[in-house]
Amino acid sequence: MTAPAVDHLTLTVTDLDRSQRFYCEVLDLVRLADFGDVRVLVHPASGFTLSLARHGDGGGRFDETRTGLDHLGLVAASREELAAREAQLAAMGATYTPVRETAFGWHLNLRDPDGIALEFTVPDARLSEAYAELRDTALSPEEIEVRAREVLAEAGVSP
Repeated sequence: MTAPAVDHLTLTVTDLDRSQRFYCEVLDLVRLADFGDVRVLVHPASGFTLSLARHGDGGGRFDETRTGLDHLGLVAASREELAAREAQLAAMGATYTPVRETAFGWHLNLRDPDGIALEFTVPDARLSEAYAELRDTALSPEEIEVRAREVLAEAGVSP
């Protein structure tokens, strides 16, 4: 079997126009189709598709502490890209936290107009190497778990 890959993501939003502007600006998406209560956006270079849907009274702002989506994590190419995105968010007046370093790389967390949590991340060398090992080496589930514990311990992180 092939590995599962994300085909698209659909988010429920309260204002289609506002959310479309936000995602087109922040993620360089363009509108592919408008079905009235659903807008389909695409990143032309990668084919990543994001749909925005409005369902009557959507129940208010997003809350990651409720069952469902916690946040959407996206990969950034470099720390320089994170800095550029942070400057872009500041210019937009968006809600975000400054780039911060963690045990496994750098993160920039932000919220869309409905409060949906997004994160751009750049993994450090240790995490990049661990992902490459996982991708390139046939390991059993048990071996993967052992290796993950080793990488976490090297970073001073305990599960």
